[in-house]
Amino acid sequence: MQFLISANPGQPARPLTKVASGGELSRISLAIQVVAATHSTVPSLVFDEVDVGISGATAEIVGQLLRKLGENGQVMTVTHLPQVAAQAHQHLHIEKQAKRDTTLTQMALLDEQGRISELARMLGGVKLSDQTLAHAREMLHASQRPPH
Repeated sequence: MQFLISANPGQPARPLTKVASGGELSRISLAIQVVAATHSTVPSLVFDEVDVGISGATAEIVGQLLRKLGENGQVMTVTHLPQVAAQAHQHLHIEKQAKRDTTLTQMALLDEQGRISELARMLGGVKLSDQTLAHAREMLHASQRPPH
């Protein structure tokens, strides 16, 4: 079986394997999962960087789709984008630390203030300014409101 896709209006449908990037394949997979979720019996879905190669408004839409998917089952998503992370029902922070000959991984569930700090770090880097923290707070609060 071969899947055909037209990624842009006016272009002919071509084999998915020939025209889709890794990020596009991830987003197509996500779209299929969102559509199939209403009939799915799979209790958990894991997406590892489904947002690769996107940013801005597109990342926010992907985050919204993941949040919607999470209303019907457990969804775990690895992301480096604040637009996606802000949409989550819960936010876990995972950190690796190398010590001598071993690597330790720590995971923590973030409370609201922890989420704001982590979103600000994702937005602005190491030094958190008042503006970056305000942007992160606004992003988190806006994403948690029910849709109109």
